[in-house]
Amino acid sequence: MSISPQGPELRPLDVRPFVQYGQPHLYLRDPLQLSDRVVVLPRYLGALLLLCDGTRAADSLRAELLTRFGLPVSADIVARVLSVLDEAFLLNNDHFRAAQARRLQDYRAAPFRPPALAGQSYPAAAGDLFRLLNDYLEGASEVEPASPPGRGLLSPHIDYARGGPVYAQVWKRAAETARTADLAILFGTDHFSDRLINLTRQHYATPYGVLPTDQAIVDELADALGPDMAFGGELRHRTEHSLELVLVWLHHLRAGKPITVIPILTGSFAHFVQGDQRPQDDPTLQAVLDTLRRATAGRRTLVVASGDLAHIGPAFGGEPVDAGGRSALQAADAELMRLMGQGDAEGFFGAIRRVRDRNNVCGVSPVYLTLRYLESAQGEAFGYDHCPADEAGASLVSVCGMTFA
Repeated sequence: MSISPQGPELRPLDVRPFVQYGQPHLYLRDPLQLSDRVVVLPRYLGALLLLCDGTRAADSLRAELLTRFGLPVSADIVARVLSVLDEAFLLNNDHFRAAQARRLQDYRAAPFRPPALAGQSYPAAAGDLFRLLNDYLEGASEVEPASPPGRGLLSPHIDYARGGPVYAQVWKRAAETARTADLAILFGTDHFSDRLINLTRQHYATPYGVLPTDQAIVDELADALGPDMAFGGELRHRTEHSLELVLVWLHHLRAGKPITVIPILTGSFAHFVQGDQRPQDDPTLQAVLDTLRRATAGRRTLVVASGDLAHIGPAFGGEPVDAGGRSALQAADAELMRLMGQGDAEGFFGAIRRVRDRNNVCGVSPVYLTLRYLESAQGEAFGYDHCPADEAGASLVSVCGMTFA
């Protein structure tokens, strides 16, 4: 087992509570999917995970579990948990970094990024996918494609099973824009990264074929940002779903015809929300926007924000959502949608910052950057829904669609 000199440090993970055989457990999922191992722990060992922050030596964890949490955990259990975490590459150490480097090398050597969710979140066969998305579009019979074409849109990135009707409404409205564009910039939420920007030169594939990445513009962005800032989190593209799920719709609306894309993953704005800095003053974001505007000038460019709205309830660490909570959420979302519709990037961010993002809006960064790129373009909402996020109906994700003229 490889433990850093500072002590075991857990990487950013997707940790989900669940009940197995009547007992509470935690399911640990690696967003990078470096290992096929499934790690499940009794929920009381969540305290051990909290202590694995790189500041404590491994041999001190057992004593702190007892003094801080009142948990008498044997040395053997602590050692076994740390060993399992290490074997699954869930600790930030040399073992993990070597596995990450191998995966990145394989990712870059491939001819394209294969669709990670094909056969899981949507059909892998092009014909089956065509029928599924067309069924959703036929259900949006009240929506007509915008004419003349617009400049951009906000799309959900929740799974199609829950968000399909909202996807269909906004993409049907943006159909002509999708068909006539010759370049698409995509800002997608990077759910488990604190890096502001993650680029890739890799092409993206869907079941309809390959969408080529504009590597020249990506290289211009990398020159402006520096290689580490641009590509330090590139491997996140391999498994992150936010870009893939909107690219499938874009490719579908183009009847399988390719379009050149610029896929950009955008990380958390938590430090802006909680601190004194503002995204409008950030030099990295400004460099991205300046470079994109210069590189895309004169082109028929579609810009897409891939983002959902609120994530509330026990599934996200909150209280169960009742009817009053749903009404309050709808009012809060309506205010965000009003500001988006006005093209007001700073107002949109300010509304989230004022409440310290208490509704866990996961589309903050892609929406903000899209609004900044479009420079006050007016938007129109198409579709809004509350999607269940647990079996009890006590948690939900809110989603909407919007097109920008």
